Amino acid sequence: MQKITPCLWFDHQAEEAVNFYISIFKNSKIVSVTRYGEAGAEVSGRPKGTVMTITFQLDGQEFMALNGGPIFKFTEAVSFIVNCKTQMELDELWEKLSKGGEKGRCGWLQDKYGLSWQMVPTAIGKMMTDADPAKSERVMKALLQMSKLDIKTLKQAYEQQ
Repeated sequence: MQKITPCLWFDHQAEEAVNFYISIFKNSKIVSVTRYGEAGAEVSGRPKGTVMTITFQLDGQEFMALNGGPIFKFTEAVSFIVNCKTQMELDELWEKLSKGGEKGRCGWLQDKYGLSWQMVPTAIGKMMTDADPAKSERVMKALLQMSKLDIKTLKQAYEQQ
């Protein structure tokens, strides 16, 4: 069991959302499901026997989804960064996760449940922390012009003389 597990609060779509996420990421699965019993149903107003929580893994990272009601909503204050090695991987995840959601700027998107994601090329870390500040500045300038990040364009900005 990992030490820290993010818990995602949904109104009533936890099971639907979890199935959506595990269909997108490799090495993903549902670990366990708990259902509302009489006591939990009475307090939450949820029907007895419906899904309360689902523990699941996305690419080996454990999460929990909770059907907690409409009280809380996702905001961009919390997002999940997905490190992508190739443009093909980034493109595929960008399209799948944003379907029914909203494509943002600088590699950000919101999925159809309102959860924010950042599709980030793994190479960007080196580019942004280069000892030559002109290189990282060119990369940042290029990045700020993009919606979905383009690795080739970022590398060209980095390598420009």
